[in-house]
Amino acid sequence: MNIVKTVADLRAAVARARSEGKRIGLVPTMGNLHDGHVTLVRKAAQHADFVVASIFVNPLQFGANEDLDSYPRTLAADQARLVEAGCQLLFTPGVEDMYPNGMQQQTQVRVPDVSEGLCGQSRPGHFDGVATVVSKLFNMAQPDIAVFGEKDFQQLAVIRKMVRDLNIPVQVIGEPIVRNADGLALSSRNGYLTADELKAAPRLQQTLKTLASAIAEGRRDYPALLDEGRAALGAAGFRADYLEIREATTLHPADESSSDLVILAAAYLGKTRLIDNLAFNLSN
Repeated sequence: MNIVKTVADLRAAVARARSEGKRIGLVPTMGNLHDGHVTLVRKAAQHADFVVASIFVNPLQFGANEDLDSYPRTLAADQARLVEAGCQLLFTPGVEDMYPNGMQQQTQVRVPDVSEGLCGQSRPGHFDGVATVVSKLFNMAQPDIAVFGEKDFQQLAVIRKMVRDLNIPVQVIGEPIVRNADGLALSSRNGYLTADELKAAPRLQQTLKTLASAIAEGRRDYPALLDEGRAALGAAGFRADYLEIREATTLHPADESSSDLVILAAAYLGKTRLIDNLAFNLSN
């Protein structure tokens, strides 16, 4: 696996691969890689001949008092995992490479509608930072396909809309959530959890499954269901940020006529903010 730090070196390596007739895949990450990231790289390798991964902890998507400074950085271990997963090129830019004129002067990309509410409400400006850095990575690497995890369901919706709206010639592929045996969605932030919190954390997914089962059995009193879900999370030691039932394609609030649904949650367990979701279709 080749490792490059500058945009010029990234473009040169991609140009060489493309001159050999290779299809380019991109997996953007912030590092501290786990089995979920490995799955993304392997999915990219199924759709492309030359897989590029990026590791960049993007300050533009972190708000005040968030964990930018403490976000885990494990480059040596990440490199080993990427080699094992079949990555050919790793791009590890610095902030000065991504934002050479400073973040205050950086042109930003805003994706309306799907970026509003949910994590967009809890983390103002977060998705502007995500859309901006992903659009820059797409321009830098010029991939044919890019793979993102479905755990960040709203983020994936934002990126897909950005690609459609800006006519970016990249196929965006979503990869299902990878979970521990107990159901906890894999996340770099799981490392913040204490031993007791790790035991309680799977209750987040269990709550989503309970709500989905109730809906599948015919309940449509969504406000009451959500109240029950928040109470269950509270009883398990969570402090709910949000718990919502939405239309999976638009992320608009679901109503009785909606059939393609997703239940999305963000909740604090101790000091750690966890997110999860469960998508399902009532017509199946």
